[in-house]
Amino acid sequence: MRLQFTPTARAQFGNAVSYIHKDNPTAAKRFRDRAESALRRLADFPDSGRRLPEFPDLPYREVIVSPYRFFYRPEKDTIWIVAVWHTAQLPGNPVRP
Repeated sequence: MRLQFTPTARAQFGNAVSYIHKDNPTAAKRFRDRAESALRRLADFPDSGRRLPEFPDLPYREVIVSPYRFFYRPEKDTIWIVAVWHTAQLPGNPVRP
């Protein structure tokens, strides 16, 4: 399976890295590396993330790379990363890519 970010999720991920980078460039790189590693594992194990506790009936899952939640949905041969939220934020209803 391949990984694909929606434009919104890509922007959110970039904003998260930039935000961390302002205070600590080394921490930003570590966060980016940990997130990329966790997301790459989804290609082999697409159901490894947990279902969203806020929306358990929807086909979305999440991977947490502290302090961010990466929301995704497996579809055919693609893992769609649909949103990246800080764990303090309450997610809205996910939008299909």
